[in-house]
Amino acid sequence: MTNTQENHVSAATTGATVWLTGLPSAGKTTIAYELAQRLRGEGHRVEVLDGDEIREFLSAGLGFTREDRHTNVQRIGFVAELLASNGVKALVPVIAPYADSRDAVRKRHQSEGTPYLEVHVATPVEVCSERDVKGLYAKQAAGEISGLTGVDDPYEAPESPDLRIESHRQTVRESASALHALLTERGLA
Repeated sequence: MTNTQENHVSAATTGATVWLTGLPSAGKTTIAYELAQRLRGEGHRVEVLDGDEIREFLSAGLGFTREDRHTNVQRIGFVAELLASNGVKALVPVIAPYADSRDAVRKRHQSEGTPYLEVHVATPVEVCSERDVKGLYAKQAAGEISGLTGVDDPYEAPESPDLRIESHRQTVRESASALHALLTERGLA
Protein backbone atom coordinates (compact mmCIF):
# COMPACT_ATOMS: atom_id res chain seq x y z
CA MET A 1 0.00 0.00 0.00
CA THR A 2 1.35 3.40 -0.96
CA ASN A 3 1.49 6.36 1.43
CA THR A 4 -1.36 8.03 -0.45
CA GLN A 5 -3.52 4.90 -0.16
CA GLU A 6 -2.72 4.60 3.55
CA ASN A 7 -3.63 8.25 4.16
CA HIS A 8 -6.91 7.80 2.25
CA VAL A 9 -7.79 4.66 4.23
CA SER A 10 -6.91 6.39 7.49
CA ALA A 11 -9.00 9.47 6.65
CA ALA A 12 -11.92 7.27 5.57
CA THR A 13 -12.00 5.59 8.98
CA THR A 14 -11.49 8.77 11.03
CA GLY A 15 -14.68 10.29 12.31
CA ALA A 16 -15.38 13.99 12.72
CA THR A 17 -18.25 16.34 13.36
CA VAL A 18 -18.83 19.11 10.85
CA TRP A 19 -21.35 21.58 12.27
CA LEU A 20 -22.89 23.87 9.64
CA THR A 21 -24.50 26.85 11.38
CA GLY A 22 -26.39 29.69 9.74
CA LEU A 23 -29.79 31.28 9.32
CA PRO A 24 -32.86 29.38 8.13
CA SER A 25 -32.65 28.84 4.32
CA ALA A 26 -28.92 29.67 4.31
CA GLY A 27 -28.10 26.43 2.44
CA LYS A 28 -26.75 24.35 5.34
CA THR A 29 -28.66 21.16 4.61
CA THR A 30 -28.18 21.33 0.84
CA ILE A 31 -24.41 21.72 1.28
CA ALA A 32 -24.31 18.90 3.86
CA TYR A 33 -26.06 16.44 1.52
CA GLU A 34 -23.81 17.42 -1.40
CA LEU A 35 -20.72 16.83 0.76
CA ALA A 36 -22.16 13.58 2.15
CA GLN A 37 -22.60 12.20 -1.36
CA ARG A 38 -19.01 13.05 -2.26
CA LEU A 39 -17.58 11.58 0.96
CA ARG A 40 -19.61 8.37 0.60
CA GLY A 41 -18.26 8.06 -2.94
CA GLU A 42 -14.77 8.12 -1.43
CA GLY A 43 -15.61 5.34 1.03
CA HIS A 44 -16.36 7.40 4.15
CA ARG A 45 -19.10 6.49 6.60
CA VAL A 46 -21.34 9.57 6.76
CA GLU A 47 -24.50 10.59 8.58
CA VAL A 48 -26.36 13.87 8.13
CA LEU A 49 -28.04 14.95 11.36
CA ASP A 50 -30.70 17.22 9.87
CA GLY A 51 -32.04 19.71 12.40
CA ASP A 52 -35.68 19.26 11.34
CA GLU A 53 -35.48 15.46 11.66
CA ILE A 54 -33.76 15.71 15.05
CA ARG A 55 -36.49 18.06 16.31
CA GLU A 56 -39.13 15.57 15.22
CA PHE A 57 -37.54 12.40 16.60
CA LEU A 58 -34.99 13.29 19.31
CA SER A 59 -36.18 16.63 20.58
CA ALA A 60 -39.95 16.34 20.21
CA GLY A 61 -41.65 18.48 22.81
CA LEU A 62 -38.96 21.14 22.92
CA GLY A 63 -40.00 24.64 21.98
CA PHE A 64 -37.92 27.53 20.74
CA THR A 65 -36.99 29.27 23.98
CA ARG A 66 -33.30 29.91 24.51
CA GLU A 67 -33.21 27.05 27.04
CA ASP A 68 -34.98 24.61 24.71
CA ARG A 69 -32.74 25.57 21.79
CA HIS A 70 -29.69 24.99 24.02
CA THR A 71 -31.02 21.57 25.07
CA ASN A 72 -31.67 20.65 21.43
CA VAL A 73 -28.15 21.65 20.38
CA GLN A 74 -26.60 19.69 23.27
CA ARG A 75 -28.56 16.56 22.32
CA ILE A 76 -27.48 16.85 18.72
CA GLY A 77 -23.88 17.50 19.81
CA PHE A 78 -23.93 14.37 21.97
CA VAL A 79 -25.17 12.18 19.10
CA ALA A 80 -22.70 13.76 16.66
CA GLU A 81 -19.76 13.16 19.00
CA LEU A 82 -20.87 9.57 19.57
CA LEU A 83 -21.00 8.94 15.82
CA ALA A 84 -17.74 10.78 15.13
CA SER A 85 -15.88 8.93 17.89
CA ASN A 86 -16.90 5.73 16.12
CA GLY A 87 -15.48 6.62 12.71
CA VAL A 88 -18.45 8.39 11.15
CA LYS A 89 -18.37 11.82 9.52
CA ALA A 90 -21.32 13.51 11.24
CA LEU A 91 -22.52 16.43 9.14
CA VAL A 92 -24.77 18.65 11.25
CA PRO A 93 -26.74 21.34 9.38
CA VAL A 94 -28.36 22.93 12.44
CA ILE A 95 -28.93 26.65 13.07
CA ALA A 96 -27.62 26.56 16.68
CA PRO A 97 -28.15 30.30 17.10
CA TYR A 98 -26.23 30.81 20.36
CA ALA A 99 -22.44 30.88 20.58
CA ASP A 100 -22.37 29.39 24.10
CA SER A 101 -24.35 26.33 22.92
CA ARG A 102 -21.98 25.76 20.01
CA ASP A 103 -18.97 26.28 22.31
CA ALA A 104 -20.30 23.62 24.69
CA VAL A 105 -20.54 21.15 21.80
CA ARG A 106 -16.99 22.01 20.68
CA LYS A 107 -15.71 21.49 24.25
CA ARG A 108 -17.44 18.08 24.47
CA HIS A 109 -15.62 17.04 21.30
CA GLN A 110 -12.30 18.41 22.54
CA SER A 111 -12.61 16.60 25.87
CA GLU A 112 -13.20 13.33 24.00
CA GLY A 113 -10.44 14.00 21.46
CA THR A 114 -12.93 13.96 18.59
CA PRO A 115 -12.33 16.20 15.55
CA TYR A 116 -14.85 19.05 15.30
CA LEU A 117 -15.21 21.72 12.64
CA GLU A 118 -17.54 24.69 12.78
CA VAL A 119 -18.68 26.02 9.42
CA HIS A 120 -20.61 29.25 9.16
CA VAL A 121 -22.90 29.30 6.14
CA ALA A 122 -22.95 33.10 6.06
CA THR A 123 -25.90 33.88 3.84
CA PRO A 124 -27.46 37.32 4.39
CA VAL A 125 -30.99 37.35 5.83
CA GLU A 126 -32.27 39.10 2.69
CA VAL A 127 -31.11 36.18 0.52
CA CYS A 128 -32.47 33.63 3.01
CA SER A 129 -35.88 35.33 3.02
CA GLU A 130 -35.95 35.25 -0.81
CA ARG A 131 -35.11 31.52 -0.79
CA ASP A 132 -37.56 30.88 2.09
CA VAL A 133 -37.35 27.12 1.56
CA LYS A 134 -39.86 26.31 4.32
CA GLY A 135 -42.00 29.45 4.09
CA LEU A 136 -40.85 30.62 7.53
CA TYR A 137 -39.99 34.17 6.50
CA ALA A 138 -43.39 34.61 4.82
CA LYS A 139 -45.15 33.26 7.93
CA GLN A 140 -43.15 35.60 10.16
CA ALA A 141 -43.90 38.59 7.92
CA ALA A 142 -47.61 37.70 8.02
CA GLY A 143 -47.53 37.52 11.83
CA GLU A 144 -48.28 33.77 11.84
CA ILE A 145 -45.08 32.89 13.73
CA SER A 146 -42.58 34.72 15.90
CA GLY A 147 -39.13 33.87 17.17
CA LEU A 148 -37.60 33.41 13.71
CA THR A 149 -33.83 33.22 14.07
CA GLY A 150 -32.13 36.22 12.53
CA VAL A 151 -35.36 38.21 12.19
CA ASP A 152 -37.07 38.59 15.56
CA ASP A 153 -34.90 36.16 17.52
CA PRO A 154 -31.09 36.44 17.86
CA TYR A 155 -28.48 34.67 15.79
CA GLU A 156 -24.93 34.93 17.12
CA ALA A 157 -22.67 34.37 14.12
CA PRO A 158 -19.42 32.54 14.84
CA GLU A 159 -16.50 34.90 15.30
CA SER A 160 -13.82 32.41 14.27
CA PRO A 161 -15.34 29.47 12.39
CA ASP A 162 -13.06 26.89 10.81
CA LEU A 163 -14.64 27.90 7.49
CA ARG A 164 -17.03 30.62 6.36
CA ILE A 165 -19.09 29.81 3.27
CA GLU A 166 -20.96 32.55 1.43
CA SER A 167 -23.47 30.31 -0.32
CA HIS A 168 -25.05 33.25 -2.13
CA ARG A 169 -21.77 33.84 -3.99
CA GLN A 170 -21.05 30.27 -5.13
CA THR A 171 -22.82 27.10 -6.23
CA VAL A 172 -23.72 24.26 -3.86
CA ARG A 173 -20.99 22.16 -5.46
CA GLU A 174 -18.41 24.93 -4.92
CA SER A 175 -19.50 25.29 -1.29
CA ALA A 176 -19.23 21.53 -0.69
CA SER A 177 -15.84 21.50 -2.43
CA ALA A 178 -14.54 24.25 -0.14
CA LEU A 179 -15.65 22.21 2.85
CA HIS A 180 -14.11 19.04 1.37
CA ALA A 181 -10.83 20.95 0.90
CA LEU A 182 -10.88 21.89 4.60
CA LEU A 183 -11.47 18.25 5.60
CA THR A 184 -8.59 17.20 3.33
CA GLU A 185 -6.31 19.88 4.80
CA ARG A 186 -7.12 18.59 8.30
CA GLY A 187 -6.45 14.95 7.30
CA LEU A 188 -10.12 14.01 7.55
CA ALA A 189 -10.91 13.34 3.87
